[in-house]
Amino acid sequence: MRFWLRNEEMALEEMVQRLNAVSKHTDEIMHQDITPLCAADIQDQLKKRFAYLSGGRGQDGSPVITFPDYPAFSEVPDKEFQNVMTYLTSIPSLQDAGIGFILVIDRRQDKWTSVKASVLRIAASFPANLQLVLVLRPTGFFQRTLSDLAFKFNRDDFKMKVPVIMLSSVPELHGYIDKSQLTEDLGGTLDYCHTRWLCHRTAIESFALMVKQTAQMLQSFGTELAETELPNDVQSTSSVLCAHTEKKDKAKEDMRLALDEGQSILESIREPLSKSPEQSLNQDQLDNQTTVQRLLAQLNETEAAFDEFWAKHQQKLEQCLQLRHFEQDFREVKAALDVLAQKIATFTDVGNSLAHVEHLLKDLASFEEKSSAAVERARALSLDGEQLIDNKHYAVDSIRPKCHELQHLCDQLAAEVTQRRGLLNKSLELHGLLEASMKWCDEGIYLLASQPVDKCQSQDGAEAALQEIEKFLETGAENKIQELNKIYQDYEPILTQDLMEHVQKVFQKQESMEEMFHRRQASLKKLAAKQTRPVQPVAPRPEALTKSPCPSPGVRRGSENNSSEGNALRRGPYRRAKSEMSESRQGRSSSTGDEEESLAILRRHVMNELLDTERVYVEELLCVLEGYAAEMDNPLMTHLISAGLQNKKDVLFGNMEEIYHFHNRIFLRELENYIDCPELVGRCFLERMEEFQIYEKYCQNKPRSESLWRQCSDCPFFQECQKKLDHKLSLDSYLLKPVQRITKYQLLLKEMLKYSKSCEGAEDLQEALSSILGILKAVNDSMHLIAITGYDGNLSDLGKLLMQGSFSVWTDHKKGHAKVKDLARFKPMQRHLFLHEKAVLFCKKREENGEGYEKAPSYSYKQSLNMTAVGITENVKGDVKKFEIWYNAREEVYIIQAPTPEIKAAWVNEIRKVLTSQLQACREASQHRVLEQSQSLPLPASSNTSPSKGNARNVKKLEERKTDPLSLEGYVSSTTLPKPPEKGKASPTSPDKKAKRHEVKSDPTPFGLRGWSKTSHPLEAPEDNDGWSSAEEPINSSDAEEEGGVGPRKLVPGKYTVVVDDEKGSPNTLAVRSGDVVEVVQEGEEGLWYVRNLTSSKEGWVPASSLSVLLGKSSSAQCLSSPESSAGSALLSNSSSCSESCGAPLSDLQG
Repeated sequence: MRFWLRNEEMALEEMVQRLNAVSKHTDEIMHQDITPLCAADIQDQLKKRFAYLSGGRGQDGSPVITFPDYPAFSEVPDKEFQNVMTYLTSIPSLQDAGIGFILVIDRRQDKWTSVKASVLRIAASFPANLQLVLVLRPTGFFQRTLSDLAFKFNRDDFKMKVPVIMLSSVPELHGYIDKSQLTEDLGGTLDYCHTRWLCHRTAIESFALMVKQTAQMLQSFGTELAETELPNDVQSTSSVLCAHTEKKDKAKEDMRLALDEGQSILESIREPLSKSPEQSLNQDQLDNQTTVQRLLAQLNETEAAFDEFWAKHQQKLEQCLQLRHFEQDFREVKAALDVLAQKIATFTDVGNSLAHVEHLLKDLASFEEKSSAAVERARALSLDGEQLIDNKHYAVDSIRPKCHELQHLCDQLAAEVTQRRGLLNKSLELHGLLEASMKWCDEGIYLLASQPVDKCQSQDGAEAALQEIEKFLETGAENKIQELNKIYQDYEPILTQDLMEHVQKVFQKQESMEEMFHRRQASLKKLAAKQTRPVQPVAPRPEALTKSPCPSPGVRRGSENNSSEGNALRRGPYRRAKSEMSESRQGRSSSTGDEEESLAILRRHVMNELLDTERVYVEELLCVLEGYAAEMDNPLMTHLISAGLQNKKDVLFGNMEEIYHFHNRIFLRELENYIDCPELVGRCFLERMEEFQIYEKYCQNKPRSESLWRQCSDCPFFQECQKKLDHKLSLDSYLLKPVQRITKYQLLLKEMLKYSKSCEGAEDLQEALSSILGILKAVNDSMHLIAITGYDGNLSDLGKLLMQGSFSVWTDHKKGHAKVKDLARFKPMQRHLFLHEKAVLFCKKREENGEGYEKAPSYSYKQSLNMTAVGITENVKGDVKKFEIWYNAREEVYIIQAPTPEIKAAWVNEIRKVLTSQLQACREASQHRVLEQSQSLPLPASSNTSPSKGNARNVKKLEERKTDPLSLEGYVSSTTLPKPPEKGKASPTSPDKKAKRHEVKSDPTPFGLRGWSKTSHPLEAPEDNDGWSSAEEPINSSDAEEEGGVGPRKLVPGKYTVVVDDEKGSPNTLAVRSGDVVEVVQEGEEGLWYVRNLTSSKEGWVPASSLSVLLGKSSSAQCLSSPESSAGSALLSNSSSCSESCGAPLSDLQG
C-alpha cells in the first residue's frame, strides 16, 4: 500500500513537472516571459495603425516597422505609443530582433516640423535595437527645400546610435529595402492586411492562453485526484471511479476543443496558400505558423502527461474497487466459514449405538456436502486474491493475510471434518466390536442353555458337549474383547463416561459368560474322565519297582529328563535376568540419547520463540515510533494534536527510540548468531547486560506517560494514527510492550536453563537469569524510589539502593545520659524501609487512588539513619521475624518485624555486608596510619621476663603484615578459653558461636594491632551472629605510651559497664546484658577478662571488648575519643558505630 502511494506521488510529480514545463514553454513562445503584453490588451491602440509590423525584412533579415502617414501622430499619448512599440518589437523571434529593426517613416504628406518631432520621438522611446531609420520627407517643393536646409543645419539634433537617412522618393527607398518586402503604399508587392494581422495575433495569443490554462487545469485536477481518499466500501469506490472518469472525460473534451481551435488558427494563417499555391507567406506569417505549431505540440504534451497520470490513477481506482469487492466477499465467506465452524463444533456426539453412529456419519456427510459450496467459494476467492497479488496489486499486504486466513479456515474446517469422521469411524468400530461381543455372549449363553443335561452324563455326550464348547470358545478370538486396557488405550479419544460404562458392562458380561463356560468345561471334563480310568485284571506291584536297586532305563531317562528340566528351570531365571539387565542397559543408553535429543528439540523451540518474539517486538516498536512519535512532528497532523499533548513526545514515549535502536541494531542480530547453539545464548545476554539498564529509565518515566495518556487518550491524533496503522489496540497497549518484554526474558531464560542443565552454557544461562532478575529488581526498586516525597537531599548521594520493603517498627530510644526510655509503643508503626549503601530511610506508605500507575503508592519520608553509625542485633527474643537496628551505641533502637523469616534473613545479610565493607575500609585506612607510627617507635629490648615480650612478638607480627595490609585472615587463629582463676579444674574448651560473635565482629584492639581472638570464624559470613556494627576505636593514648603503641589491652582495676548483649552465653562465658555493671577480677589471655557481675552476683569470662569503663554516671556506651583519656577508658565494642570509629578517634590518631 505504501509502495503504491509512493508510486502515485511520483506519477503526480512527473505530471506536474511536465505541465509546468508546458506553461513555461508557452510563455517563451509568446515572449510572455519578456513582454507580458497581449494584443487583446492594446487592441484599440493597435487599430489606430500609426505603426505596424508588415512582415517585411531587410537584406540581412532585420524586421521592418512601418510608420505610415498619420496626421494625428503627435496627438498619440506616450503610454499608447510605448505600448505599441513594445508589443511590435516583441513579435519577431529573438534571433531576428537581435539583428535590429529598420524603421520606415513615411512623412511625404506632412510638414518638416512634424517630421522632426516624429523622428525625435521615435528615437527617444524605441524599446529595441535599431539598425537603420529611413525617412520619406515631405514631397512639396517648399517643405522639401526646408527639410534639406533644416536637416543640414540641425544635423546634431538627429544624432542617434544608428544613421537616419532622409529619402526624397519611394525609388530611393527601394534601394535600401526590396520591393517584395514593402507594402503597396510604399510601392512594394507585399500583401498585408492590418485587420487580418490583428485578428491572427489575437487568436494566437488567445490559443496560447488556452494551452497554458489547460495545463494548469489538468495539474489541479491531477492533484485533486491523487489526494482523494479511497473509500472503504464497494458502492463508494464505484461512485468515486465514475465521478473521476466523468471529470476526466470533460477535461479531455476541453483539450479536444483547444486542439480544434489551434488547427483552425493554423488553417487561417495558411489560407492565402490554399487560394493561390503560387503565393508565399511572409516572414511574420511564417512565424505565426511556427508559433501555433509549437503551441499545438505543447498541448499534445499536456494531453500525453495527463493520459499517463490518468492511466495510473485509473488503475489505482480499479484496483481499489477490486480490493473492496475482495474484502466484501472475504467478509461474507469468512462469516459463512465461521458458521460452519460453529456447526462442526457441535458435532461432539460419538453415538451410543451402532445405528446411532451410522446416522451421525450420514449427518456429517450431509454437512460436508452442504459446506462444500462455501469452501469452494473460499478457495476460489483465495485464488482470486493470489491473482491480484500476481498482477502487482497495491494492497498486497492486505490481500495476502486474508488469502492465508481463507486457506487456513478451509484447511481447519476440512481437518475438523476429517477428525470428526475419524472419531465416528472409531466409534463405529468400537460399537461394532461391542455388538459382536454381545452377540457372541448371547450365542454362548444360548449354547449353554441348549445343551441337554441328561445326555452329558454319558462319556460320549460329555465329550461332544466339551468339543462343542471348545469350538465355540475358539470363535471368541474374533468376537470377544481381548483386553480392557487396550480398548481404553485404542479408543481413548471417543470414550465418554457413558460409553466407558457400556464397555465395562459388555466386558463384565463377557467375563461372566466365559466363567460359565469354564465351569461347564470343568464339569464336563470330570464326567468324561470317570469312564476313561483303565481296568486291569492284575494289580501292579509298585514295591518291586521301589526296591529295585537299578531303575529301569525308562525311569532313568525320566529322572534325567526331569533333572535336565530342573536345571533348565534353574538356569532360566538367571538367563532372563541377565537378558533383562542387558536390555535395560541398552534401553537406558537409548533412552538417554532420546532424552538428549528431545531436550535439544525443546531448546530449539525456546530459541525460536525467543527470536520470533524478538522480531515481532522490534517491528512493534518501529511501528509505534513511525506511526505515532514521528507523526507528532508532521505539520499535516498538527491540527489534530491537543494543547495538552504539544511538545510532550519525550514524556509519552520516554526512551523508546533508544530501546528500539539497541534491539534492532545490536541485540536481535547477536541473538541470531546463537540459533544453532541455543544453549549458549546466555552469553549474549551477559555481554549486553549493561545496555539493558535503559529499561530502568523507561520504567521510571512510565507513570508520567500513563498520566499523559489518560489525559489525552481521546485526542483525534491518536485515533487517526491508529486508523492509518490499522491497529486493533490503542497506543497505551504498545507503550506497555517494553515493560512486558523485559519480564519475558527471564521466563525464556528459565525455560532454556531447564532444558540445558547438562550443557556447556548452563552457568552462563544461570548468570544471565540472575542478572535479568537483578535488573527487574532494580527497575522495581527504582519505581518505588521515585515515589518518595519529602526528602530534602539528593537520593543519589545515598549510594545504590540495595533493598526496599514494608515492615512493622517499634522504637526504644535512650534520651541523654539518664537512659530514660520513650513511652513504649504497643502498636507498631508501619514503615517502608529503603536500604542504601550509605543510609537507611524510614518512610510511611500512602496508597493513592486512581488507575494504572497512578494507583501506585507514594512514600512520605520520616527519617534516615547514616550507615556509618548503625549496628544490628540479628535475633530478638520471642519472634524469629524480628531484628534490631540501633544507632549511636543504642541511643536509638528500632525493632523491625519482617513479614517472613526469609525476608528478615535477606535484610540482615545485606546490612551485614554493608557494615563489613565499612569496617574493612576503616581498618585498611587506619592500619596504614598505625603502621607508619609503629615504624617510628623504639623497639624494646628482648627478654624472656620482660613485660614487653608480647609487644616484641606483636611488632614482629606487625612487620609480617606489612606485606599484605589488606588481609584480614592473618588476624584469625584458633585457641581455647583460659581457665577461670578459682575454677581451674574445668577443662578448657573452644568458644561456642556466641563467643565467636563477640570476638570476631568487633576488634577490641586499635584496628587489630593487639591481636585477634584465635577463632576461625570468617569475617565475611558470620551467619550466626546476633549483633553487628562496623565500628572500631583506636587504643587509648596512655596504653600506647606504656607499650609503645603495640600490645594487648592491659587490665585496669575498677568497675566496667557491659555494652554488648550476650544473654545466652556459653558453657565457658558469662551471660551478660547491655548495661550490666561488672567488676574485673583477673585478666586472662586473648582479650578475655574474668569478672563478677554486680547485678546478678555471677562470675565468669567475658571479652574485654564488650566492656566500657564506668566513669561517674556516664552512659554505658561512653567512648573517650581524646588522647588524654585514662587507660581504663578502653574501647567501644561492636555496639559502637562506624561514625564513632571513623570520626573523632581516627582524627585523634592521625593528629
